[in-house]
Amino acid sequence: MAEIWIKGVDAITLNAAGQVLRGVDMLIEGGRITRLGEVPPGTQADEVIDGRGKVALPGFFNAHSHVPMTFERGWAEDLPFPRWLNEKIWVAESALTPDDVYWGAALAACEMIRSGTVGFNDHYFYMDRVAEVVQQSGMKAQLAWCVFGIGAEKEVGPGLDGTLDFITQWQGAADGRIHTCLGPHSPYVCPPEFLERIAEIAAGRGLAVHLHVAESQEQVDNSLARHGQTPVQQLAALGIFDGRAIAAHALAISDEDRALLAEKGVFVARTPNTYMKLAMPVNHVTDLQAAGVRVALGSDGPASNATLDMFQIMRQQVLLEKYLRLDPESLPGDTPLRMACRVGAQALGFSDSGALVEGAPADLILLDFDRPHLRPRHDLIANVVHTAVGADVTHVLVDGRLLMRDRVLLTLDEERILHEAEQRAFRMVNQDMRQMREYRA
Repeated sequence: MAEIWIKGVDAITLNAAGQVLRGVDMLIEGGRITRLGEVPPGTQADEVIDGRGKVALPGFFNAHSHVPMTFERGWAEDLPFPRWLNEKIWVAESALTPDDVYWGAALAACEMIRSGTVGFNDHYFYMDRVAEVVQQSGMKAQLAWCVFGIGAEKEVGPGLDGTLDFITQWQGAADGRIHTCLGPHSPYVCPPEFLERIAEIAAGRGLAVHLHVAESQEQVDNSLARHGQTPVQQLAALGIFDGRAIAAHALAISDEDRALLAEKGVFVARTPNTYMKLAMPVNHVTDLQAAGVRVALGSDGPASNATLDMFQIMRQQVLLEKYLRLDPESLPGDTPLRMACRVGAQALGFSDSGALVEGAPADLILLDFDRPHLRPRHDLIANVVHTAVGADVTHVLVDGRLLMRDRVLLTLDEERILHEAEQRAFRMVNQDMRQMREYRA
């Protein structure tokens, strides 16, 4: 007997042929899709979902996030990046506690599930508390405890040794839904000898590395002045890119850098909402792809992006690229969906996810297409890329387990999370402001 039978659903498969199937049945057994098409006569299931009027597609994988920063959503608005970071974000985070991280991540998990995200690649502090949220929510994640390597007093938490303890404890936890990796902040913060040590540990333990890379031309110029290499060249020379690596942003890179990223198989995670909101210069995603670089999509932190809805993020990336290129053919068809689903899943180490094919993990979402803004249904992919929103998601499954059914969250106490998160966010910001006033006095 199948656990779940979805009847008569339209499916955007994102398989190799890019098939869109109409009115098919889907069986889910043992956490995987075992049948997509016709179902044998006499089939029975524990739960039957009426898929008529709905569209199934792979769930989103957010390739770069700082999800506990939900606490700072709306707190640092309308500022240039240096002031946003130095005057608001780092000051607020000086009052951060492990419990704040837990509730901020729980709030993010509610938002992500509701908008169709099944996995996220997080880079922050007190990641053991984020791991608890992942375990409780039923989501998938790759978690990196951010480290700086510039002295114990600068670390948020126990530093690299504590990060390795976290990795040992949580790698493969939650029935394999939790992956861990190393999270040096960036080459502009971390000293070269520290990054070299990170690369040695990654190689020795078979760990991925997730860090910020080439966010501005200023960072590139400083790297050339100090090291005679661009950030990408330096990281490659230090061995950071020798295993699976996720380079967040890569906004200021050369043709040689692109070729190097492609050669090393680095995943680049782009967060377009942040760039637009903070008015940051960007390069072309299509140049990266043309060079053979694997590009995924992410939210960055809610403090800079304000949303974790991957529909919005995907759409912003498409529109931004078309506009900057002055080319309406940029990022056509299901390319943005593949970036948000398939490539994101691979970046997080969930290489079997990101497509609706028989044998794949049942990490999928259903959208309600019986809505005015999703009709007419000339092209389901175009409707999803250019029109759908997170509120259209009705069901979310991870490894065949329902996390949301008919817009009702099943794994998290949303009412309590909404209350706790907001009250703690107010306390953190107020404490931060008191400390700032006392310092200035």
